[in-house]
Amino acid sequence: MKTKAAGTTWLGLAVVAVVLVLAPPARASSWPEFNLNGQHTGTSLQETTIHTGNVATLHVRAGFPVTLPSLALDGSPASIADGAPALLQDVPTASGSVDILFLTGRGGRIMALNAATGATIWSHRPATGPQYTTSSPAVDPNHQFVYSYGLEGRVHKYMVADGTEVTTGGWPELATLKPTVEKQSSALSLATTNGGTSYLYVSNGGYPGDAGDYQGHVTAINLTTGVQNVFNTMCSDQTVHFVTGGSPDCTGGVQSAVWARAGVVYDPDNDKIFFGTGNGTYNAQNANPANTFWGDSILALHPDGTGAGGRLPVDSYTPTEFQFLQNTDADLGSTAPAILPTPATSNIAHLAAQSGKDGMIRLLNLDDLSGMGGPGHVSGEIQKIGVPQGAEVLTALAVWVDPADGSTWFFVANGNGISGLKLSVDGLGNPSIASPWFHGSGGSSPVVANGILYHVGGNNVYALDPTTGNQLFHDTAIGGIHWESPIVINGRLYVTDEASKLWAYEPNAAPLGYFTVTPCRAIDTRGANGPFGGPALAAGASRTFALAGQCGVPADALAVAANVTVVSPAAAGFLQVAPGNAVLPTSVLNFVGGDLRANNAVVSLTGNPVGSLTVTDASSGSANVLIDITGYFK
Repeated sequence: MKTKAAGTTWLGLAVVAVVLVLAPPARASSWPEFNLNGQHTGTSLQETTIHTGNVATLHVRAGFPVTLPSLALDGSPASIADGAPALLQDVPTASGSVDILFLTGRGGRIMALNAATGATIWSHRPATGPQYTTSSPAVDPNHQFVYSYGLEGRVHKYMVADGTEVTTGGWPELATLKPTVEKQSSALSLATTNGGTSYLYVSNGGYPGDAGDYQGHVTAINLTTGVQNVFNTMCSDQTVHFVTGGSPDCTGGVQSAVWARAGVVYDPDNDKIFFGTGNGTYNAQNANPANTFWGDSILALHPDGTGAGGRLPVDSYTPTEFQFLQNTDADLGSTAPAILPTPATSNIAHLAAQSGKDGMIRLLNLDDLSGMGGPGHVSGEIQKIGVPQGAEVLTALAVWVDPADGSTWFFVANGNGISGLKLSVDGLGNPSIASPWFHGSGGSSPVVANGILYHVGGNNVYALDPTTGNQLFHDTAIGGIHWESPIVINGRLYVTDEASKLWAYEPNAAPLGYFTVTPCRAIDTRGANGPFGGPALAAGASRTFALAGQCGVPADALAVAANVTVVSPAAAGFLQVAPGNAVLPTSVLNFVGGDLRANNAVVSLTGNPVGSLTVTDASSGSANVLIDITGYFK
């Protein structure tokens, strides 16, 4: 039996209500750097406001687009923000708590904008030349500072709230002494290691045309001490910044840029950083100590930016056809390695996908890149296939795990289109990749949020089903696109364009009807084989339950009203109940050991997959959970 309650109610779909009081809308975490995190997965598990039920209603938010302040202040199209924004939520400012978007313009201006209105909060341009940058900013792990690349070859550190620049402790930090011929093309990258130390990574390469005495290199900056380490991909025996026309410099070695959109990628599983290099001499074969040039290779370093000692990285991969890549300007390092969550059945524990300007995709073993147990060897890829849509790849790959079946996907966009590729493992444990779909609507680096794939290209914004490529949303309002790519957070999609505009899209807010059902138990974890989801939740564990189709809840329900009960927990703690596979810090029920306690909640079903919710036992002991449904919203 189900009846519609009198009237309708407005429901924020990322809301969890406890007791009889609606809690504030659950907020996604900030988007602190390019493609979200140090792995640059491009995938957010925390967005729930935009979902498959309302993505088709995305529209430009009132007051947007806004013209970036850099264009007016610098008077040059070179100040277009040719990358991706970063976003920090709830920044305490003189005007109250504000969500702030940070962008770095081509002209080297760092901009802090109100994410709700687009209004400028502060901006700085530390240097006006000599060239330009296509970098993106990064927000410090403690959320107090934002970092941005300056055209004079240094990285600057600013207070997030008011833009005050930090000029002590080594800041601004040196990234290149050759700013005329070397630039940061990649985004700034952040990682906090397993040991708790945070590093900022600055990648440098050349300008279009591969002209001048430039050498690709990575500068790793310890954010606690300000101490930095440099790894040069040409003359790797010298761990210093080179100068032009003097000493130190790399005699006879140029190019080998580190210029992929993501720059440096950190893998916490093996506590290493990985990056790709562009065209340049490769002569490091067989780890000859006299050879120090690492063109068209994937390199692994310790997270502090150091190698294995002497001139060697910790590990390396170089394709057999490295000379062909050099001769044809087909940089392997036009993309960065995309770390792939690997099924437990795989006989290789840590995998990555690597593409490049040659239009190929290589599956790599991150624990042994060449299969030879160390750096300085060629070949060793597990698999090499063509990009399904063809053509070179200059974008970052987004990586996503489908919560419906645990499968790993990654997405490749370029000028020819976008494709979805899936990692599989055969009965012998051998991993491989296949291409279930692709189509011809291409663009820049894609992202995934709440099970929806987004990308932009030309004058287009797209939202797609990641498992089929089917189009869920399309808009043609924005301007042209170069490296610009979107972020999706707090119910909005933000992206800049080549017209120096910042765009914000959001879905329609619709009133929802509430429908009652006969109280029905949907989840009961008691017993080893509980009828609705046993056994008990383990300490700290999460479990996702499908509710759509149970207890009279239809497939298109957007939320449920429920009574949540904890039974005989082994230790004190609390339960978190969130939309399926979302990460929300909201406690729905606190308890002590041996308790029997219940609470009412309204839980969104717009997570991934839609129609499900995730329960987390945030305690140091196991707990049984009962969830009874009393109604739903749609």
